[in-house]
Amino acid sequence: MDGVCVAFSGGVDSTFLLRVARDMLGERVIAVTATSPTYPESELKEAISLAESMNVRHIVISSNELEIPGFSENSTNRCYHCKNELFRKLKKIAEDHGIGNVVDGSNHDDTGDFRPGRRAAKELGVRSPLSEAGLTKKEIRYLSKQLGLRTWNKPSFACLSSRFPYGERITEEKLRKVERAERFLRELGFTQFRVRHHNGIARLEFLPEEMCFFNDADLRVRIDTELKRIGFNYVTVDLLGYRTGSMNEVIKTDEV
Repeated sequence: MDGVCVAFSGGVDSTFLLRVARDMLGERVIAVTATSPTYPESELKEAISLAESMNVRHIVISSNELEIPGFSENSTNRCYHCKNELFRKLKKIAEDHGIGNVVDGSNHDDTGDFRPGRRAAKELGVRSPLSEAGLTKKEIRYLSKQLGLRTWNKPSFACLSSRFPYGERITEEKLRKVERAERFLRELGFTQFRVRHHNGIARLEFLPEEMCFFNDADLRVRIDTELKRIGFNYVTVDLLGYRTGSMNEVIKTDEV
């Protein structure tokens, strides 16, 4: 590739992709991160730090998905609307910098889940080198560790809009509630988890090995009290634990 513009979130996949691109293409690489209500400030700070550590040109743009027609209504095509706008912005930035390719960090595992954002990428000619190479998340973590990237064991993250069941309207207030709740749980020491927002009910997903902490009655009360203070009416724990794309489990085939 003759230069690339990397859609950079600071996660495991896009960080590995950016590092490899920089090693292969040098100064012909730019990273672009979109900040928005669906992207926690802590993730933005991490992305900025990572780009600086790799000495890569990094551009931060502002994006408010809630203003995109069809996004806040939260249909099953929500991700398509978001990615369509994002990739159009990245293509313009790439063009302005004389770069012909826009790439993202989608990996081979992503092909097995419902991801309408991939349709936007295909329509706009955005490539996914990691997926094209057949690399799985597990392999990317291993290779990241070999390269000394601190993200090799970083918990998987998805934008905050993925915490809402399809059909529940997404607002900035709800996004902030989820962000605050997840920050609180992270500060308690939980690693990989999600706070799913169901019209005032918090459905918590934890790794099975971390669910044993709920034998501690004081901890249960502490979590319940804080999440209700944040604004949730009820706090529940999902018995199946953490899993990616749990909101997609209720999608009917004719809706996809």
